[in-house]
Amino acid sequence: MHFPLILVSPARAENVGAAARAMKTMGFDTLRIVNSQAHRDPAARRVAHGAGDILDNATHWDSLSAALHDIDFSVATTARSRARFHYYATPQQLLPLLEEKQQWVNSMALVFGREDTGLTNEELALVDVLTGIPMAADYPSLNLGQAVMVYCYQLSTLRQIAARPEIAADVQQLAALRQRCDALLARLAVSDDRKLADWLTQRLGLLAQRDSAMLHRLLHDIEKNLIDKNAD
Repeated sequence: MHFPLILVSPARAENVGAAARAMKTMGFDTLRIVNSQAHRDPAARRVAHGAGDILDNATHWDSLSAALHDIDFSVATTARSRARFHYYATPQQLLPLLEEKQQWVNSMALVFGREDTGLTNEELALVDVLTGIPMAADYPSLNLGQAVMVYCYQLSTLRQIAARPEIAADVQQLAALRQRCDALLARLAVSDDRKLADWLTQRLGLLAQRDSAMLHRLLHDIEKNLIDKNAD
């Protein structure tokens, strides 16, 4: 399973080094950096402490969309107060979700935002599911390196689970489902209802493969029914 971690515009080299160290200890080895050269700073290597190979092999991307171009399923970490989206999976809820996805997608990615402002709403809209770490107190957020460690620890078992080869699924199923839903909302003239559209966008990412397939069938029946009614 190809599973890179993506850091979007990290500002502090020490945070990138801490993230690389967390990845190394939990078995993750692929790092993508968006719009930053912080991983090349000597301070990053000092903090990485044995994870210099992850920094050496890190790839640079000009935008998050470019960094996600070959990813079948993506998850972004965010603080609830910073985004218009309101549907989140905790790290504990994320594990069974990704275990199921691992059986029918070839690649997944975990995205972390900027230390000060996180990810923009436009960037959040590029991913399939949002996740956040519940806080015991009203505190803004964890340090980037700490957040990476929490998720790498929680998801480390994914590195030990082999996908079942007998399940052959269309990895574009989710993207196609989103397109059909968007088209249906437009056809029903409710695409301007942002609350409904945002809810639908986030909920689709939580569906298992079988549920996605059943929703495709339902959308097909709805589309056919609309065509028949228009023909009358």
